[in-house]
Amino acid sequence: MPTKFLVIRFSSIGDIVLTTPVVRAIKTQLPNVEVHFCTKLAYKDLVINNPYIDKCHFLENSIFDLIAKLRAERFEFVIDLHNNLRTTLIKYALGVDAIGFSKLNVEKYLYTRFKINVLPRVHIVDRYMKTVKPFGVKNDGKGLDFFIPYKDQVESDWLPPTHQNGFVAYAIGGQHATKKLPLERMIELCQKINYPIVLLGGKEDAPQAQQIEGALGNALIYNACGKYNFNQSASLVEQSELVFSHDTGLMHVAAAFGKKIYSIWGSTTKDFGMYPYNTPYVILENNELDCRPCSKIGHDKCPQGHFNCMKALSFDFEIRELRNKSRTI
Repeated sequence: MPTKFLVIRFSSIGDIVLTTPVVRAIKTQLPNVEVHFCTKLAYKDLVINNPYIDKCHFLENSIFDLIAKLRAERFEFVIDLHNNLRTTLIKYALGVDAIGFSKLNVEKYLYTRFKINVLPRVHIVDRYMKTVKPFGVKNDGKGLDFFIPYKDQVESDWLPPTHQNGFVAYAIGGQHATKKLPLERMIELCQKINYPIVLLGGKEDAPQAQQIEGALGNALIYNACGKYNFNQSASLVEQSELVFSHDTGLMHVAAAFGKKIYSIWGSTTKDFGMYPYNTPYVILENNELDCRPCSKIGHDKCPQGHFNCMKALSFDFEIRELRNKSRTI
């Protein structure tokens, strides 16, 4: 009988992608092992195509229905990479050896409230990896994984002719407003890029994308927000020449494909440990403010009212990858 591991991470997109090195390392480094993954049903597409996961379990409505299904699996070990009330309940109900992941909530509070930064200078992936160190599992250095099924691979001729010979992907979304550039600054950034751009995001991002397209014209801007599912958006990221992104899930997908990322930060900072992993990147942030970070996850609006972390963010940088490739808007 194989040794059965349960890895738990309920949300969200980026956090789940960041668990993939742990899943791969368990599966490839331990003999006769079966790896199960538990997450919310909304994130099913992020895990069902992962060849290192033997079986997926999904939280739909009742945590107790989920627990009943998990108990029937008779796991030997639980790796809890979420560590909240529900995962604690699962671990208690399963009654097997479990290793939890520390969220460092005290350290994050000190950093956001008093700007006292005692957070470890360690990427969250490496902190995740520490949970499986007792099993002799090591980081294989291969970075993140993201697997796109054939049905979701976007063909180049699905794009307008202006974008079929190369484009920059710009993930304009963000879970909270203070993690996104305001519209006028997105337009300014696209003007600076001055190269065919595919705007990526959900349906909620489509109105802003339409305004960017209206301001700059569809010769260089293709609004893909809400037109593709997440795997298809990931396919466009994979095909791009480089990626601009707010602190959002597609940034970590881009890292999984080894893309050069220009990562845009507002109310949060890379010191929380969730910057692009194992891939070339440039951090774009305003370091002249004493109010950053104001949150570990972001706000719906700037607590100070000025939003200078994004409004006063300098675009005085060179996009070397596009040197001699720019086109006139």
